[in-house]
Amino acid sequence: MSNLGNNWLRGGELEDYQTPLITGRGSDKSQLRESVIPALLEDIDSMNKLSAEMKQIIRHYSVGAVATVNDQGKPAVSPKATFVIVDDSCIAFGNIRSPGTRANLIKRPSIEVNFVDLLARLAVRVSGQAEIVDKKSASGQKLLPYFEQYWSAYLSVMPEFISISIENAQLIHSPAYDVGLGRDELIKTNFEKLSKLANSG
Repeated sequence: MSNLGNNWLRGGELEDYQTPLITGRGSDKSQLRESVIPALLEDIDSMNKLSAEMKQIIRHYSVGAVATVNDQGKPAVSPKATFVIVDDSCIAFGNIRSPGTRANLIKRPSIEVNFVDLLARLAVRVSGQAEIVDKKSASGQKLLPYFEQYWSAYLSVMPEFISISIENAQLIHSPAYDVGLGRDELIKTNFEKLSKLANSG
């Protein structure tokens, strides 16, 4: 999001940006509203949808670290490996032996999930509201085809789906990019490391 968008979200006044935005155009505040606010709203809208790159990471690295909040108000993180992408604003995973996560979500449906591309050192962080969906319900039947496509072998032990309405989606780059390392170099280096681990035992 632009600095302007960030300032606006933090409660900054749009008028702070009047001079650089409209000086020399003979414009008034109405033009500022017409030209700036739609751009801000577009930035905000893009935050609650998955980009093509985010979708690719989730498909290739479907194990997500799911964070909920327990009764003590502490974070509870549990890995879930059966994620599917429903659309740009919704992902879901199957409830397989997840009593703690399920109990937390019944009381507190806020949820965050992190997916990590171990090779390219990228991550997708998704936060939103979770809904527990019975597999046999009308909503469950709408989700069923997505799980049949990717996780059919697990459907017999998957009585429910957890559907997540995305409120915020972020693509996170490792600090390795900040020091000048490129994607190809990182993939090569990390693939070699993982290959050595795989062959070590």
